[in-house]
This record gives sequence, C-alpha cells and structure tokens, in this order.
Amino acid sequence: MEQPDLQKRLLLALVLSFIVFIGYSYLFPPQAPAKTEQTQTAQTSPQTPSVEKSTTNAAPAEGTKKAAMNAPQSSVTAIATIKSDEFIITVDELGNLAQMELLKAKYRTEDGKNLKILASDKVKPLQVRFSDPKINEEAFATPYVNEGVSEVDVTNGAKTVTLVQRLSSLTVTKKITFKPSGEYKVEISTSAATPYFITPGYRPVADQSMYMLVRGALIKGADDIITTIEDGDVEGHETFKNAKIASAFDRYYASLFYSFDKGMNVFVMEEDGGENNPLIFVEANGDASFTGYIGPKEYKVLHAINPELTDAIEFGWFTFLATPFFKILLWINDYVGNWGWAIIIFTLLIKMILFPLSYKGMMSMQKLKDLAPKMKELKEKYGKDPAKMNAQMMELYSKHGANPMGGCLPLLLQIPVFFALYRVLLNADELQGAEWIFWINDLAVMDPYFILPILMGVSMWYQQKITPANFTDPMQEKIFKWFPVIMTVFFVYFPSGLVLYWLINNIFTIGQQYYINHAYAKQKEMAKEAHSKK
Repeated sequence: MEQPDLQKRLLLALVLSFIVFIGYSYLFPPQAPAKTEQTQTAQTSPQTPSVEKSTTNAAPAEGTKKAAMNAPQSSVTAIATIKSDEFIITVDELGNLAQMELLKAKYRTEDGKNLKILASDKVKPLQVRFSDPKINEEAFATPYVNEGVSEVDVTNGAKTVTLVQRLSSLTVTKKITFKPSGEYKVEISTSAATPYFITPGYRPVADQSMYMLVRGALIKGADDIITTIEDGDVEGHETFKNAKIASAFDRYYASLFYSFDKGMNVFVMEEDGGENNPLIFVEANGDASFTGYIGPKEYKVLHAINPELTDAIEFGWFTFLATPFFKILLWINDYVGNWGWAIIIFTLLIKMILFPLSYKGMMSMQKLKDLAPKMKELKEKYGKDPAKMNAQMMELYSKHGANPMGGCLPLLLQIPVFFALYRVLLNADELQGAEWIFWINDLAVMDPYFILPILMGVSMWYQQKITPANFTDPMQEKIFKWFPVIMTVFFVYFPSGLVLYWLINNIFTIGQQYYINHAYAKQKEMAKEAHSKK
C-alpha cells in the first residue's frame, strides 16, 4: 500500500474512532443512578460483607451474611443535625450519615432546591456491620441515643456528636467530630472486643448525566497504586491491605475514608441488591478511629486537608495527562478569575507548544498537495508493480522534502490532549456554576442556545476548507466533509467548557493554517525565483 493511502486510512480511522468515542455515551448510555429522595424513610437491609480471605480472624461467614440480610428494617429518624454555611448533615438513629445537603448556589437543582447527594435507599456512610450475625441483627434493630445536643453548628470550628447504642451483650459508642470543610473523625469504642466492618457508604448519586463518566470505588493502596472499580465491574472479593484512601464517588462528589500513616484493610463487596456495584468496607476490632470526608471533590478543599487526598479526584484513563492539565487550569484561573478565559489561555498554550510539530505536518500536507499530479503519474506508470511504485514514491518524497505521515502528527497529538481535557472539564467540580461571558453562566452544562456548538461546527468546516486535501477515495472525502456536521450534533449537549475549548482550538488552527499557507506560498515563490536565475 502506498504511503499517501496509508495516511488517509489512518486519518479516517482516527476520525471514526473519535466519532465512536463521543457518540458511545449517547448510543449506549449508562444506567441512570437512583434519584436522591428528599426524605429518608427507608433503611437498606443490612448485609455483612462476605470475604473469602481476611487479614484477621474476623472474616464474616456466609451464615453471618444470611442472618444479616434477615435483620428487621427500621424507620429512619434524624437524631443529630450538623450545620455549616455550606452544608447540612443529618445523622440517623442507626448512627449513620443519612444525608448531606449542599447549600452553595452552584449546587442547586434545576427546580432551585438544595442538592442532596445521598440516596435514601442505599447504604449510608458510617454504617457498622458486625461479624457476629446475632449482634449484627440486634444492632440493626436497636437505635443509638444522642448523648449531647441534637443540633450543632460547625461553621466556626469542629464540634463532636456522641452516640451510644446499648445492645444486650455490647455497648457501642460513636464519637463523630465534624469540621467545616466536610472532614470528620469517628471514634468507635465497644464494651467488649468484637470484629466489625465500617463503610463510607454507597457512592453519592447527585449526578445523573449520561456522559461517559466513571462512578464507583477508588482505592489508593499502600504502594500508591490507585485502583478504580467502576459500577457494574465489582467481583465482590477485592481486598487491599493497608490502603491509604477508600473512596465511594460519582462525577463531582465523594464519601471516603483515609489513613496515610497506619493504613486500612479494605474490602470491596457487591452492593446490596445485586446490581454489581462496589461497596467499600474497612475492617476493625473493638476500639478504632477513622478519618473521613464527604462532599464535593474540590481540589483546594482536599489539598488543604492533605495534599495526598487530591488523588481521590478521578479523571479516568487519561488521569496521567488530565491531572497536570487540571493543575495548570487551576493556576491560570487563580490569576484571571474566570474559568472560560482560563480554558482559552490554556488552549493557546497547548497550540504554542505543539506548533513546531504542527508546522512540519502542515508543510508536509502542502507539499503532498503539490506532488499529487506526479504521484498520480507514478501510480499510472508503475501501478502493476507495487514495489517499484513505492520506491519511486519514496524517492519523490525525499527529493521534495515531503513526509507522507507528517499530516497525521498534529491530529495524533490532539487526540490525547482532547480526551484528557474532556475528562477534566467533565469531572472538575470547580466548573460547576462557573461563568464565562454573556449567556454562558455555567461551563459545566450545555449551551442553552446552542450558539457555541454551531460556531464550533462552522469553524471546523472553515478549517477543512482552507486545509490542503488530495482525496482519491470519494467515500473518505464524504466522511470528512460531513465530519463538522456530525461533531456539531454530538457537541450540542456537551458541557459549554468542552465546546469552548474545541471552538478556540479550531480558531487557533485556522490562524495557523493561514500562516502556513502564506509561508508556503512565499517559500514556493522564492524557490521559483531562485530557479529562474540559474
């Protein structure tokens, strides 16, 4: 196969892959998560995790699991309310964090209500499950008693809530110290040593978008390797010894435990109900303490608690590239104070860094366009001898300094950049409610008037118009001509921040193409004058 055809086929493959990547979330949308209820009137059936192997002798047996599942349900009544200027947390009568309500305006729902991030019918943070099935069954039928005030305000500092559960053979005490950031510490003491498990709960369900997002469990191990177990992928027996972070998360929010000194023995089980979604449990015995966080995955908040905790911000496959991109965007935003302009400046920086390679690639495309007639002659002359034809082609490229694969390089470099930024702009909590200018008052949601997607499509069409092309396959040419239309349709419902990036990228590329076209025309003219003087 001759090199120009290889180039076209590679470009075509990249375009089709791009379309599949973008369109997959629409053609095969993920199962919508359960909606968060406004009232908590149901408690999930308790189920002690069943573990094949454990780091201690406290591994719950199958009989324990069955007994726990048969434990009676209790109606949920709030026995403590923790307030700050940014959230309201309610604690139910079983000692769990029943709900977290976010008070910032940017988190409000479409109907103007405060966002509640936990589902009423899912396992709650701080739920304790005992290895002994009899104790476990009694624990789910015995309410805790709040031994202090029922309402505390942590706006100006940490406050502690003390809860006591008196069972027939055991007394359990939970002391939960809440901080204004959403961080908390829970100290559990039992009147007799007994093995149990505690969970940060089922992941938040505040986001119900149909984008290609990662939701589930994130574990940072003792070896600093981060493992993500997405919804639907849990095997039910994953174990992590001395883990540093155990996070249940969705797009913007997380409920997590962390321990950077001693570590935690973490088990990831299948969620109650058999949906094959992950549920995290941490092993304990008798007196123990846990440090956790619940709320938005906001970088500066997590960094202020502990810089290592920012590893809980998950960007999918391209985290290795998305994380530095995100930090650069944060740095730019700190100076300009506007996420829209930060995206534009970031795009300009990317184009400047890649310009030397883009320059070579665009120049190669110009040369290939000029060589098209000669390439056609060689194809007609040596078409029956592919080996000789390719040798002649390579000699032609070498003589004129053309690289048949040069035009692919800019596109190849743009693909990982786009995918990484795609993840950043989809997952960064900071973009929620972030304004740009005029009608764009939230870069995390679609353009309500479709102006940005249409401008993006027009800019892509114009970019193609001024870019050299020498298609010989009519089907390939049609696909490329329709590509701007296809991309516009896909981008209509994408977050404004992502569409803004692609639009600005196209505008800068158009500017580069004009510069290249002018430089190449001048170069040809100079070469022609030099040749005429000989």
